[in-house]
Amino acid sequence: MNRPSRELPVSVIVPARNAAHWLADCLASINAQHPAEIIVVDGCSTDATVEIARAAGALVLSDGGRGVPAARMMGARAASCEVLALIDADVLVPSGALESLLAEFTDGHYDGLQFALASHSDSADYWGQALAWHHNHSRVREWFCVCATLMRRELLLEFGFDERFRSGEDIELRVRLQEAGARLGVSRKTTVAHRFSGGFETARDQWVQDGAGLARTAAKHPSRAGWVVALPLLAAVRGVGLSIVHAPRYLPYWAGFLGYNYQSMFSEWLRGTRVAP
Repeated sequence: MNRPSRELPVSVIVPARNAAHWLADCLASINAQHPAEIIVVDGCSTDATVEIARAAGALVLSDGGRGVPAARMMGARAASCEVLALIDADVLVPSGALESLLAEFTDGHYDGLQFALASHSDSADYWGQALAWHHNHSRVREWFCVCATLMRRELLLEFGFDERFRSGEDIELRVRLQEAGARLGVSRKTTVAHRFSGGFETARDQWVQDGAGLARTAAKHPSRAGWVVALPLLAAVRGVGLSIVHAPRYLPYWAGFLGYNYQSMFSEWLRGTRVAP
């Protein structure tokens, strides 16, 4: 991919909380794309996240610790461009990738277009490697989400993330956008690197947050509840089958994935989750 010869008319929004170990490389990869602006929305970090963002020339805002959905919406409201790039701090954007995705976005008249994701762990730890293997072999790769995505600012401001979510907000937003007839897609041409940390605590936190997000999505969209509730089971069945054939060492991962997703989902319901439409 060639380096852009001009400033790209894109506002890049990076939500970040205690992301110092990843943020410098992420922002360097974004700066190399020459976007019109970079907005880092900090979630009350206690590490060097804010200093790194300012050193990279980003506009730094604070979401007051309200979470990633609120951070993305704050960045969207502050952005000056009609096209937003939602890029998480654990993503690396190869040279020329943003220009390539923008061309695909424009030519295809998309409302939202996600980069293809190539996941890897930043350590040799079992759980980080398992998370990356899961994401590289999951059907989720074919679903529109928002960790590395272009969206029309007007559309995001109209529909918005539900700021009460802590995870799964992309699934819930996708449901509403699809019902509204938005044109969404996942690129088959342009790929970014998506990084994972190691450690069982990291994997467990992701499973727990995902389960809670699915419970909230099911409560908010009763007509989709059956499909939403079945997602972890379907993913685990598929994952176990692929693991038996290709990577038996990851079978214990799926036990944790399934158990913690449903434990979190049911705990959310027992707490009386009610999300108004």
